[in-house]
Amino acid sequence: MPKVLFLANIARFFTDFLLPFADHFRKQGWQVDAAASEMNGCAGCSAHFDHTFDLEWSRNPFDTQNFLSGLRQVRELIANGGYDLVHIHTPVSAFIARLALRGVPRERRPKIIYTVHGYHFHKRGHPLKNAVFLTIEKLAGPWTDYLVVINREDEQATRRHGIVPESRLRYMPGIGVDLSRNSADMVSAEQIGAVRAELGVSEGQPLFVMIAEYDPEKRHRDALQALAKLNELRGRKDTVLALAGVGKLMEGVRAQARELGLDTQVRILGWRRDVPVLIRASLATVLPSEREGLPRAVLESLALEKPVIGCDIRGVSELLEGGCGILTEVGDAEAIARGMAWIIEHPEEAVQMGQKGRERMAAYDLKNILRLHDELYAEALGPVAPTLSHAG
Repeated sequence: MPKVLFLANIARFFTDFLLPFADHFRKQGWQVDAAASEMNGCAGCSAHFDHTFDLEWSRNPFDTQNFLSGLRQVRELIANGGYDLVHIHTPVSAFIARLALRGVPRERRPKIIYTVHGYHFHKRGHPLKNAVFLTIEKLAGPWTDYLVVINREDEQATRRHGIVPESRLRYMPGIGVDLSRNSADMVSAEQIGAVRAELGVSEGQPLFVMIAEYDPEKRHRDALQALAKLNELRGRKDTVLALAGVGKLMEGVRAQARELGLDTQVRILGWRRDVPVLIRASLATVLPSEREGLPRAVLESLALEKPVIGCDIRGVSELLEGGCGILTEVGDAEAIARGMAWIIEHPEEAVQMGQKGRERMAAYDLKNILRLHDELYAEALGPVAPTLSHAG
C-alpha cells in the first residue's frame, strides 16, 4: 500500500480543497494522512483521512514556533510515517517540510511535491515582501522533486527565477471544480426563490454575491465602495450585495457598510453550505481581490454560468479571458460599479458571458485534475518504487 501525507498550514485548507483528493486516492488503495495546525478541531477530516496529525506552526514565515516545534514535529512525523510521497500545499508549511527533510539522503526520503496556490511574491506585491518570499522559494527549490503551479503567471515566474528545473515543473489548471455539482441544472428555481426570500430580495431586484474570506487582500472595502457608487450611477438603492465567508475583518466590513449607509443593501452571511444556490440566485459574482492563485469563487461562478466582475490580476484574468466576465484595475471601485451597472442593464449579454464561462471550465473539471494527479504520482514513484518496501 503506497502512503501519502498531505501537509498544509491549517486544517481548513483540507476541508476547502483537498477532501476529494483524499477520497480519490484512498479508493485506489493508498493510505492518505493529513497534518496541519488546528487539526484537532477539524471534525470532518477523520472520515476522509486514515490518520490526522496536529502541528504547531503558523502561516507567519517569521514565527519562531515554526522552527522550534514545527520543524521537529514534521521531521519526526515523516521519519516515522514511512511515506512514499509528501504533498505540500501552502508556502510556509512547504518551506518547513522541505527544510526538515533537507538532511535526509534522497534515496531514503519520500518524494516531495509542492503545489503553489499562488506565489506570495507577485507583480503588485510590496518589494520587500516579494524579495522575502522569492528568496524562500528559491532556497527550497532544490529540495523539491516536483513543483506544481496552477496558473500561467506562476509558471512563467518559476522559469524566470529558476526556482526548479524545467523537468520538475508541472502546470495543472487549478485544484479542480466539481462540474457535476456546480451546474446550473443542479440548482432549482425553488432553491433560488428560497435563498432570495431569506436575503429579503424581491423578484427582479438586483443581487450580487462575493464569496471570500474577510482578509485585507480580498478588499471587501472596494466592493462596498462600488455598491455606494452604483447607487449614485443608477439613482436608486435597490441592489443587494451578499457577502459569504468568515474572517477577522467581518465586523469591520459590517461597520463600513453602516458608515456608507448600505445597511439595507448588504448581507453579511458568514460561512455558507449553499454557495452554488447563492451564485445562481445572483446576477454575477464580484471579487475585487489584489492577490489570488486561481480563485475557487471564480471557478464555481463560471461553472454555474454566472459572469464575474474581478480585478486584472494573476489567475482571475486568466479565467475571465474570452469574454467570461468584466476585468477592472485593483482598487477601482468606480469601475466595479460600472461593471455592476452593465450587468444589470444588459441581462442577455450577461447570460451569454456566463455560458462562455461554463464552456471554459472543461479543463478545470475536478475529474481532469484528479487524472493529472494520478499521472504525477505514478511518475514520482516510478516503474519501480524502492520506498514501497516499507508500505503497509
